[in-house]
Amino acid sequence: MQTLPTSASSSATLHEASELRVTRVRALRGPNYWRLSPVVACDLALGSLDHVSTAELHGFADRLVAALPSLVEHKCSLGHRGGFFERLREGTYLPHVLEHLALELQRRAGSDVHFGRVVPSGDQGVWWVIAAYEDEEVGVRAMHEAVQLIRACIADEPFDVEALTEELCNLREDVRLGPSTQAIVDEAQRRGIPVHRLNSHSLVRLGMGRNLRRIQATMSDFTSGIAVEIAQNKDDTKRALDLVGLPVPSGKVAGSLTEALEVAHDIGFPVILKPLDANHGRGISPRLDDEAALRAAWPLTSTVSRRAVVEKFAVGRDHRALVVNGKLVACAERVPAHVMGDGTHPIRALIDTANADPRRGVGHRNILTKLLIDDETERYLGKRGFTYDSVPLAGERVVLRPTANLSTGGTSIDRTDEMHPENIMACETAANIIGLDIAGIDIISGDIAVPFRENGGVIIEVNAAPGLRMHTHPAEGAPRNVGAAIIDMLYPPGTKPDIPVIAVTGTNGKTTTTRLIAHLFGRTGRRVGFTTTDGVYIDNRRVMTGDMTGPFSANIVLSNPTVDVAVLETARGGILRAGLGFDECDVGIVLNVTSDHLGLGGIHTLHQLAQVKGVIPAVVKRDGAAILNADDPLVLGMQERVTGDIVLFSLQPDGRNPEFEEHLERNGVGARIENNSFVIRRGRVRIPIAAQHEVPLMMGGAAHFQRQNILAAILAAYVQGVRYDEIRSGLLTFFPSPVTTPGRLNLIRVGDGSALIDYAHNAAAVSGLLDFAMRLPAARRIGVVASPGDRRDEDIRNLGRLTSALDYVIVREDADRRGRPAGEAASLLREGLRDGGMKEDHIEIVFEEAEAVDRAASLIGEGDLAIILADHVEHVVKRLGASLG
Repeated sequence: MQTLPTSASSSATLHEASELRVTRVRALRGPNYWRLSPVVACDLALGSLDHVSTAELHGFADRLVAALPSLVEHKCSLGHRGGFFERLREGTYLPHVLEHLALELQRRAGSDVHFGRVVPSGDQGVWWVIAAYEDEEVGVRAMHEAVQLIRACIADEPFDVEALTEELCNLREDVRLGPSTQAIVDEAQRRGIPVHRLNSHSLVRLGMGRNLRRIQATMSDFTSGIAVEIAQNKDDTKRALDLVGLPVPSGKVAGSLTEALEVAHDIGFPVILKPLDANHGRGISPRLDDEAALRAAWPLTSTVSRRAVVEKFAVGRDHRALVVNGKLVACAERVPAHVMGDGTHPIRALIDTANADPRRGVGHRNILTKLLIDDETERYLGKRGFTYDSVPLAGERVVLRPTANLSTGGTSIDRTDEMHPENIMACETAANIIGLDIAGIDIISGDIAVPFRENGGVIIEVNAAPGLRMHTHPAEGAPRNVGAAIIDMLYPPGTKPDIPVIAVTGTNGKTTTTRLIAHLFGRTGRRVGFTTTDGVYIDNRRVMTGDMTGPFSANIVLSNPTVDVAVLETARGGILRAGLGFDECDVGIVLNVTSDHLGLGGIHTLHQLAQVKGVIPAVVKRDGAAILNADDPLVLGMQERVTGDIVLFSLQPDGRNPEFEEHLERNGVGARIENNSFVIRRGRVRIPIAAQHEVPLMMGGAAHFQRQNILAAILAAYVQGVRYDEIRSGLLTFFPSPVTTPGRLNLIRVGDGSALIDYAHNAAAVSGLLDFAMRLPAARRIGVVASPGDRRDEDIRNLGRLTSALDYVIVREDADRRGRPAGEAASLLREGLRDGGMKEDHIEIVFEEAEAVDRAASLIGEGDLAIILADHVEHVVKRLGASLG
């Protein structure tokens, strides 16, 4: 037991320990900024310990080594066993220690995790500590407990590592998938089938969209509810099998002890009692040879079910056959929990010796389950003339339980190849008669290689949701990959398990591009699910409102069994906060990387922002395509992470972008504008789609910033096999409006003038919007300008400088000021406007959006244009519509 020694702790060390604070721990369940698989991310604030090494913390290294000696296996950067201990004594920093502890505590619980990283968050004294996890709850708990262990080592306080290890083991056992579900999931993952766990138990989604399937343990969405009902009723099962001539033991249902005695005398002893509707062997009696034995067994069986089957005891060995989709795929002989006598040791000691076998564990932790020392075992031993203190003869087999369930310590021997063909046919017939897609057939037979009709073998039960562990991990014989048979049933050869997933990211243009792609695919007759900053849509019907650009909303689309294509706007916030909501995508689009959201979530530079957005091309499938902006060096640099095809778009004229030209020379796919038309290129092959002035989204050619959105969208459709004429048709029928592109270039009439409503909120987006606005004829251009409060001061001032080109500006603030005091963001905008040369009497501050919009509407005269940077687009459109009257 590794427990830290105690001694009088100084107030100084206690104070130091308290300086260590966790400000946030989160599980990133999908590909993320740090890794393309799940991690736990901890924000660790060090306070005064920020620059203190472990060598400066008196006794810290010795106490940690004593508490967790298994850390000796951590090689760390030194590359050899004990390397971390050397770093610890030489002097390393506490975030590095936390990384190793978070991994080691998980490994002690049985998780196979190795990846860890420490990253400066960019905030003073705060570090990101990253650790891989297999089970989310275990990973999060291990991270929290690792911090407590560090505090204990600093303050020289007790910490029971062994007790914690046991708790983590139990937690992992509680939350991990059971062995049956895991066998199916493992096979699905081997085949590249997407897997998504739907609850904390065994409900799992395989595949996605119209091709999704669900399993719960070994029940699938093909499993018949009626079949399950029949299988749960042992009498109904036996009657159904008997009607088609399958061998079953004689017996009847009894609702009382009196009835049970009558049945037993009718069919003749020996008999067995089985609860009518129980499972996992609960309440089943051992062999009952006379009336007294039946009377003694009845109370236990009746506590499990009010009615019981009194059945003729079948002589032979216990077997379980597994039938999937009407075909037998495995058969195992089930051996009851037992010990072998040695003539010296009592039964209790023999059980302890058997449980010391590393293959045995609690529940499903190991391939075998520990033998139980409990009242039921004691009762069963007593009926056979034993106690726990009895010393069996050498070689004497002492059975501990009446049934051979693995969950009570039983073992299995694979007998698949030994089954007689007639017996195989009988098992397959039984499964088909009951109607189960996955069935466990319980058989009693002296020899499974001999036909039932020759040796009196009988089918005693047909089970829904049969366990697989006896087949995947037999104690003797060949393991059977029964998960493969189940996956073959759910996804027959040639069946796709997924749907096309198109992920769109970038600083600006994501929503418009997403909506245009959805429109292009929708024109082909496919049902499209897409996510944007204003909601989740299925077939153009909004099913959820709000900023839906993270993993939660992606899962809504991918879990919808009616969706043929998923188009997912994917923002930086969701990637940082929780990772992606999908493991892979067929098309990954990065439009651009410009200054926005810097200083948030530890992302302080454009390079870091590019790394976040670069997760999208990194998860493109090998047979998929990453569509990248060849004019943006940060985006173009992402091609190094791409394993699929690289597809480029460029706004540069012919010959002006060397990387794009080289790409075409290599016969690559790309798109650009040639002769004033949108053109798809495959090497030298030109595929004109439409002239710029024909495309409604281009607003007569004035909306230059829409060009990259259009190029990316038509490429997404092209690489997914949409025909050229369908791409053209879709492009020419996509009209910008508050309905099709809410908050994106919405131009509406207001009185004798007009208003341009847009969600633009960063310098690049506002610059593009203003470029378009300046191309529109207008007597005056009146702005309603705001900036999100969580942007840097200089970013807000810069937004003011940009909008100083307008004739008059109404400054407002968002309802959610994102941590800033009232008026601060407006004051910074005013500073920027003045810096840009706007006169003070052309600047007005109206804090509330509704009032600011009303004020702008009141100023619009004949031929005037109001440019409104909106927060709540729908409210703004309605308000301006109301002002028409």
